[in-house]
Amino acid sequence: MKPSNILAVAGAVLAALLLNPVPTSAQSDDTAQIKALEDQFTAAFRAKDLDAIMKVYVPDDTLFVFDVVPPRQYVGAAAYRKDWQDFLAGFDGPIDFTISDLAIVAEGNLAYSHSIQHVKGKDKKSQPVDFTVRVTDAYRKIGGHWLVTMEHVSVPVDIDTGKPDMQSKP
Repeated sequence: MKPSNILAVAGAVLAALLLNPVPTSAQSDDTAQIKALEDQFTAAFRAKDLDAIMKVYVPDDTLFVFDVVPPRQYVGAAAYRKDWQDFLAGFDGPIDFTISDLAIVAEGNLAYSHSIQHVKGKDKKSQPVDFTVRVTDAYRKIGGHWLVTMEHVSVPVDIDTGKPDMQSKP
């Protein structure tokens, strides 16, 4: 093989590795731990277990959340706990909850994920509740455990009507 071809191949391999790095075993472990945290959250949500839901978040005033419902933001675990309490109180009976398209990136003691989350159930008037949101979470590894430190929940908005698309189909 000519030296110029070897350099071209080496450059292509290097570019591929930089654009698509192979995760280290620590990163794979961290990704698995964050996936387990999201599974814990899913089980807690379905059980309407407020205490278990809050265990995935930092338990102090460093928690910051943009949610789809007012107010514009929640600062601190106590404020977000109240939001969750009000939200769960609006349901009668079981809640079906799923997370799909979960993508996690972890590096050192920081990580983030994005996912699509679907909620289905009945409200207190037995009316169906069925919506989909987009969620981006930022995590910090504290004392060897991953916790959500920032969350952004959103829905697409139809620019022409100004109305949210609560079904969020691609």
